[in-house]
Amino acid sequence: MARSFEPDPERDLVLDTSAMKALAHPLRMRLLSLLRAHGPATATQLATRVGVNTGATSYHLRQLAQHGFVEQFEPDDLPAGKRSAGRKQRWWRMAVDEIHMTGLEFLENADTREAAGFLLREFQSDRTRRLANWFATATQWPVQWQKASSDMDGHLELSATQARALADEMRALVDKYRALKPGRGARPVDVQYAVFPADTGSIPS
Repeated sequence: MARSFEPDPERDLVLDTSAMKALAHPLRMRLLSLLRAHGPATATQLATRVGVNTGATSYHLRQLAQHGFVEQFEPDDLPAGKRSAGRKQRWWRMAVDEIHMTGLEFLENADTREAAGFLLREFQSDRTRRLANWFATATQWPVQWQKASSDMDGHLELSATQARALADEMRALVDKYRALKPGRGARPVDVQYAVFPADTGSIPS
């Protein structure tokens, strides 16, 4: 049976109260989503995408950096297609692979309930937007990518221990493919999954 997930301290960020409150801001969530989906960018490029001035974008990126979400890096590290001539610009990228909220204690605490609820709603809304965008643009992609895509859900009858094991095995599978060298024609691929008890009209004591 798979053991419980243990974050990689080098590439995973587990939110504490301070980091969670810092992230609970609509613009910061949007900036983080853009960097995760599209890769490195300058504050100017991000400002154009979100429709605010560069100064505001730079400020919020610095706030995210203070809590380990993003980081600045030298342009020499950029992929060739993203390099540009001219004055030196400050480039930003994700500092971690994944962001985690451990447990539901933030929702139980009156001091963190509002921020936690906002983050959870935004995380789910962002997932929904990404999947909806795929459905809206799927026919524009090559046939091989259309056939490679998958959307499904499943309903199982499991104990809490079995459900945790299922979630851990799914996590391990994603990690396995993350560690592979990208194949020819590789593109960013969105993987979404959730494991939770279904609403049957009654909550066990």
